Amino acid sequence: MRIILKLLLVLALALVLVVAGFALFDVKGEVEQDGEIQGEALPKAWVNKRQTRQQAAAAILATEPPEKQILFGDLHVHSTFSMDAFLWSLPIMNGEGVHPPADACDYARYCSDLDFWSLTDHAEAMTPRHWGMIKDMVRQCNAVTDPADPDLVTFLGWEWTQVGQTPENHYGHRNVVLLETEEDKVPVRPVTSGGLPLKHMRRQVLSPVEQALAPYVSDFDNRKRLKDQFAKQAELRETTLCPDGVHVKDLPADCVESAETPEALWTKLDQWGGEVLAIPHGTSWGYYTPPGVKWDKQLTEQHNNTQYQKLIEVMSGHGNSEEYRDWRAVEYDVDGNMQCPEPSDGYLPCCHRAGEIIRERCDDPASNECQTRVDKAELDYLDASVAGHLVIPDTQPEDWLNCGQCTDCYLPALNYRPGNSVQYIMALSNFDEPVTDEDGNEKPQRFRFGFIASSDNHASQPGTGYKETGRHKNTETFGPADESTRQNFSDKAKRKASNKEEGAESIPFDRKNTHYNLFQYAESERLGSYFYTGGLVAVHSAGRQREAVWDAMQRKEVYGTSGDRMLLWFDLLNGSESELPMGSEVVMKKAPKFRVRAVGAFEQKPGCPPHSIDALGEERLDYMCGGECYNPSDTRKVIERVEVVRIQPQAEPGEDIGDLIEDPWKVLPCDGDSAGCVVEFEDENFGDEARDTLYYVRAIQAPSPTINADQLRCEYDEQGNCTKVDICYGDERTDLEDDCLAPAAERAWSSPIFVDYGG
Repeated sequence: MRIILKLLLVLALALVLVVAGFALFDVKGEVEQDGEIQGEALPKAWVNKRQTRQQAAAAILATEPPEKQILFGDLHVHSTFSMDAFLWSLPIMNGEGVHPPADACDYARYCSDLDFWSLTDHAEAMTPRHWGMIKDMVRQCNAVTDPADPDLVTFLGWEWTQVGQTPENHYGHRNVVLLETEEDKVPVRPVTSGGLPLKHMRRQVLSPVEQALAPYVSDFDNRKRLKDQFAKQAELRETTLCPDGVHVKDLPADCVESAETPEALWTKLDQWGGEVLAIPHGTSWGYYTPPGVKWDKQLTEQHNNTQYQKLIEVMSGHGNSEEYRDWRAVEYDVDGNMQCPEPSDGYLPCCHRAGEIIRERCDDPASNECQTRVDKAELDYLDASVAGHLVIPDTQPEDWLNCGQCTDCYLPALNYRPGNSVQYIMALSNFDEPVTDEDGNEKPQRFRFGFIASSDNHASQPGTGYKETGRHKNTETFGPADESTRQNFSDKAKRKASNKEEGAESIPFDRKNTHYNLFQYAESERLGSYFYTGGLVAVHSAGRQREAVWDAMQRKEVYGTSGDRMLLWFDLLNGSESELPMGSEVVMKKAPKFRVRAVGAFEQKPGCPPHSIDALGEERLDYMCGGECYNPSDTRKVIERVEVVRIQPQAEPGEDIGDLIEDPWKVLPCDGDSAGCVVEFEDENFGDEARDTLYYVRAIQAPSPTINADQLRCEYDEQGNCTKVDICYGDERTDLEDDCLAPAAERAWSSPIFVDYGG
C-alpha cells in the first residue's frame, strides 16, 4: 500500500505539470505565515557607492559623466505560488522548501542587489486570493524605500503561459509587466492563457481518499505541505471561469479570466487600460515548443501589438534563444507530410537518432526489414511532437546522445527551435499587411524588439546570475530525491505514454489516452544540463524612479547580460544632429557609423556585504542566497572583444532567412584593458545595398567557469560525432555538489539600432 500511494503521489505531481512542464500551484497555511518582508531599504551610502562605481567606470570612456545611469533588473521571476516552483521545492524533488513572494523582495534587495524587478508568477496558478497577496507584496516592497530616490523598484506582473500542441496553435509565453501598482489602476485579475495549461491546472488527479492518505504514506515529515498542495488544487477547481464575450470590467471579481491567443490578450489589456509591457520569452526552448514551429504567424496585425510588445527576452536561466541555425527538427514534403531530416554539421535530429536506436537492435542492420522498422521509428518520433523520446521503449537518456541540441550556440536552450530564435524573428517581413511610416510611406510589417535577459527563476530569487555557484540553489535544477522515486516516476510515465507492453519496436504515440505532460518526464532528465544561473536586463535610465526605468524600457534603451553586470553603450554617431542610442530607429542613405563602449563586470568577493548581513542575519542569508551575495570588489573583468551582428530583414517575399543574418558581421578586438573598451565601425556598403538594416552588438568577456557551460559533456570521435554523454542530472546520479562548471564567455547583448534606407 505504501509503495502504491507513493507512486500515486509522484504521478499526481507529474500530472499537475502543464504542457510546458509548468504546473502552476501554490500553498496555503504555514507558507503564508512566513511571507513577511524583512529588513529595511538599503542605506543611502550604499546606493551612492553603487552609483559612484558605475559613473567612475563610465567616466573612463567619456569626457563627461553620462546623463543617464545604468540600472540592472530582472523582469521574469516566480515564487512558489507557481506550481512548477512548488513542485521543485518539495523534498521528494531535492527541494529546499517554499519561497513565497515576500522572499523575492528581500532577495532582490539584499542578495542580488538589484535596482528593479518584477514578480511574474504563472497566471494559470492564481486564484483571486493569491493575486491579492501578490499585489500587497509589491506595494510593501516599494513602501520601505524612498519613491523619489528608491534603492529598489518593484513592478507588478504575471506570466501568460500559452502552449500549443502543434506549430499552428503554439504562440508561447509572455511576461506581462504593469507600470502602476495602485488598486484602482491595475487589473482585478491576471489574464491566463486558458486552453491546455488551465485545463490541466484544474484537473482532478487523485480521489479524496487518495489525497487524504498520500501525504501520510509517501512523505510523513512533509505532510502539511503536501496537503497544502491538494488544498490549492481544490481551490483552483472551485474558482469559476469567466464568461466569454463580456468586457473585463463587467466580469465578476472572483472568476478566472482567459485569452487563448495573443490577439485575445491584447483585447483584454486594451479593456483594462494602463501602461503594459508584454515580453515574449523562451521562444526557442524546445521542452514544450513543438518541432517545426516558426514565428511567422505572429507577424500579423492581430498578433503583433507594438504598443505592448516592445521587448523580447534573448536569454534566461532556461537558455539562450538568440541565434539562428538553418537546420530543423522536422521537414515537410510538398503535400505537408512530415519527414525526418538527415544529420547536418553540428546537428543530430532526434527523429534520426530514434531510427538509429532501432537499427542497433536489428539482427541485420542492413536488411530491408530493418530499414522499414527504422523509417517507422522516425515517423513515430515526429508524430509524438515533444514526446518523441517515449516512442522507443527501453531507452535511457544517454541513448539519445546530443540529438536535438544546438552544439555551437552560447548556453543554448534545450531542444533548440531555430524558427523561433530572436535572429529569425528580427529578419521576418510581412508584405501582405504593410504599415505606414510617419511620412506616409508603406513598408513591410516587421518586429522591432529591444533585447533583454532575465533569470526565469522559480524560487523567489531575482537576479541569480551574479555568481556561478550553487547549481541546485541558483538554477532550476531539480530531480527525484532517491532512486526508487525516480525509477517509479520514469517507468510509470513511459508505460502511460505508450499504453502498451514495452518491446524493441517503436510505439505510435497515443494522444487520446496520454496525459500531455507525462511524456515529458524522460526529457526532463536531459533538461538538467540546460539550466543556467540566468541573465539580467539593464536600462539606460534618467533616474532611479519607477517612471524613469519604465521610460527607458519604452524607448528600448535597454540591453541584456548573461548575468554579469557589464556596462554597455551602443550609439549611432551620424544619424542626426545628435548621437542616437541603442533601440533607436532612423532613416538615412549615408553609411551609418557606430561607437561601442563596454566595461567588464566587477570581480566578486566571497560572501555577503556587511549591510546585507546586518539587515537579515547570516542564517537567513544562508537560506535565501546560500550565503553568497552580490559583493563587488574594485577590480573589473576584461572585455575581450565586441561582435557586431547585422540583419537585413526580408525585402521581398520568400527571401531565405539564413542569407539575411550575418553573425558575426564584424569582430572588433579589445586591448585587454580592465578599464574598458571603445571601438567604432561603419557599414560602407549600406548605400550600395539600399536595404533596411538593423545592427546590434555583443560585448564578450574573457571566459570564466560557468554552470552547465558544457551541457551534455559529449565525447566526440574523429569525425566530430558525439559518441557518449555525461548528463548533468538534477538528481543523485550527478553529485548534488557538482556545479558542472566549464569555461564560457559572459556577454551583453545590446538592443538593435534600426537603420531604414531612404530619406
